Amino acid sequence: MHEGATMNGDTQHKDSIMSDATTPDELARRLEALESRIAYQEHWLDTLDEAVAGQERRLTQLERINALMQERLRDQQRTLQEGDAAASRPEDERPPHY
Repeated sequence: MHEGATMNGDTQHKDSIMSDATTPDELARRLEALESRIAYQEHWLDTLDEAVAGQERRLTQLERINALMQERLRDQQRTLQEGDAAASRPEDERPPHY
């Protein structure tokens, strides 16, 4: 969707109230205008539907990446904690005379 585009843009008509003196030609013109508006709106609906589907796919991808990154972070934190715990155990330290 491009910036500045509106769904009703150029297709909205001010003569939407039908008068009693409407001729068949006027009715045909109005019907054609309505069909044009419906086609335009269907196009925008399809465009918006595609955009939402694309955003849903991207969101799913980002959620998977986020879960993997969280798992990696937990693994790194666990490795660091295990390293700190192993380094601070007194039985693993060398006596001062070595």
